[in-house]
Formats: sequence, structure tokens, C-alpha cells
Amino acid sequence: MIARGRRKGEGPLQAPHRDDEFHPPTTTDPFWTETCWFTFTVPERRLSGQFYPFFRPNQGVVSAAAYFWDRSGSTTADSLHARHFWHLPIPDQPLSDIRLANGIAYRCVEPLHRYELSYRDPDADPDAGAESQAASVEGGGDAIRAELTFTSIAPPNYLGDSHLDQPGRYQGTIVLGGEEITVDSFGFRDRSWGPRSQFGRGIHGTPARCGGYSYATASDRDAFHAITMDFGTGSMAIHGYVLRDGTWSKVAGGSRRVLERDAHSAHPTVVALDLTDESGRELHAEGRCLNGLGLFLNPNLYSVNCLTEWSFDGITAFGEDHDNWSANGIKEFLRSSPSTDSAVHTTDPAQRGTPPTTDPTHRRFHEERTA
Repeated sequence: MIARGRRKGEGPLQAPHRDDEFHPPTTTDPFWTETCWFTFTVPERRLSGQFYPFFRPNQGVVSAAAYFWDRSGSTTADSLHARHFWHLPIPDQPLSDIRLANGIAYRCVEPLHRYELSYRDPDADPDAGAESQAASVEGGGDAIRAELTFTSIAPPNYLGDSHLDQPGRYQGTIVLGGEEITVDSFGFRDRSWGPRSQFGRGIHGTPARCGGYSYATASDRDAFHAITMDFGTGSMAIHGYVLRDGTWSKVAGGSRRVLERDAHSAHPTVVALDLTDESGRELHAEGRCLNGLGLFLNPNLYSVNCLTEWSFDGITAFGEDHDNWSANGIKEFLRSSPSTDSAVHTTDPAQRGTPPTTDPTHRRFHEERTA
């Protein structure tokens, strides 16, 4: 079987795996959702990027976003590039070879392993040269484009039967304002499919108001990943893996803590992760956040996405840390009045199930912001 189209002339495609394609909705729930997220970085430039389509097949629409940011901006309003389109029609194309109206295109080359990704700013002139595209920034177009390949370094790690996470290497180029930037670094991707309501006080219909998504990859022999959620007793690991000395094992337990936050934005600046895998190995990692973009990835998921330099077991590696909150959770955290009589020493309320008002970092954030 040969899949549709050849964008780069690399020969016939292999038949995609079922999890490289759209999954038929199992209910008529209008909020049945499918996602296909790719995230990449250029660590030496403190540059991050990600593509995030959010499909609602029972409604026939997709929300599609492309974000690029570095240390020069921390919101979608002042980042290098942020385009998040709502209610685009889902094209009649397979997910394994699809082009969306917002400029994102995906092509699966090898099942669950290799993907070609491209992006064209839909507001830029596609026929303009580099010099003209650079000038178009002043006219409102960001003139950004990307041609990337993702190649996995490990098989997908499944959470149940409706979510997967996978590390890999990104190679290719990003053109930003006429400058071509080489990409050759480790990154990540994930996929989810199933009901995902945008209502409720917790994330994705759970009681958790906050949590995290953290990973680092040093090589195809040393890496980790963890999804953490706070159900009232701290931000605990519910999923992930540890890859040490070439041996891979699922995460059995662990926790994430934010050790320091920026006094003005409240974005994490230093984070820590403690994990135990199913073989009994323990991993302690500390991460220094090198940039941060705060945004609503969907109406009930606010996230601060940070390029992060991690240190674990004598290894230094780049990855990311995401500080995740429900809409209610982040509002309560940012707007609650700081307490003056707390003896709590941990620096993140998300890790202990106590109100944000007892967080020393939260107090400093409010004190310095209002000074």
C-alpha cells in the first residue's frame, strides 16, 4: 500500500499504523477530541516551537496552532510567532498525510517512527523572496516557515489505549524574518484521542487543578519523561518512562516540584522531578527554565511551556517543562491574596495540595509585582 502524495520525493510511504491516522469517534459527544502535537527546540538560540492541531471530528472542525518563542517574549502577544486558528474545517485527508488551512502539514514516512512536518505562515506572501518576507514583518506577517523531520529514538509510550508520548530527534530548518536557522536537537511528540470536555474546575474533566509535563533527552540511551497531576496531595507522576544506559522502563511513581518562580510572571524558573521506574531505579532531575510561553492550549488548559536544561545523574540534557493549570486553577493561583503567616517552605502549591496563598514564591510574586 502506498499513501497519498510525495512532498519531498523520498519514495513510497509505508502503510501508516492505525495510531498515525484519525481514530473513529466512539461516541457522538461533541467534545470527542483528537490531538497531534509536535514540539521542538534550538537550545543554543533559546528558541522553541510547536505545532498543535486539536480536532473535534463530531463537530467537523479543528483548532490549529503554531507557536515559536524565545526569551524575548513570554505570551502569545509578544512571542516571535503565535497563530491559533479556531473552527477550521477538517480537510478530507488522512492524518498521515494532511495539510491544514493554518499552514501546518504532516506526513508520516515510517509508521510510529518518522514524520515530515512543514509550516508556512498563512499571512505571509508565499511567492515572496527571503528579503521581501523579512520586510513583511513590519506589514503584519511574521514571514516564518519550517521544514522539519522527526525521527523517534524509542517506541511510543502508551497511557491506556488513547494516549501516546514519544521522544525523537528533529532535523531541518526554520526561517524567521529572513534568517535560516538549523534545527538538529531532541524533542517530543504526543497524541490523544477520546472525550475531552472544556468545562469543569479541573484539567480534562479530572479533579486536578494543576500538574506538569516534563521530559529530557540526552541520547538514545539516557532520557526521561513524566506527566504529573495534583489531585490534592501534591503533583504526582501518573505516566512516563526512564531510559538509563539504554534500558527503558515505565514510571511507577514520582513527583514534580517548582522550586522557583519568576517574581513578575510567576512562570517557573527552576523545577525538580523525582521518579521511580518499574524496575526500581530512582531518578532525581533538576531543570533550569531557559524561556517560557504562557498560553491557553485549549479553553481549560493553561500552560507555561519552557525550554529546560535538565541535570540528572551527572548528565546534562535539554528538554521541556510544562506548568499546567485548569482555567480556574491558574486564576486562583494568580489572583489569590498572599498569606503572611505561612510556615510552609516548599515553593509550589501544586506539590502539596494546599492553597496558593501559602506559597512563599507566590507571595514574592505579588509583593514585587505591586511594589
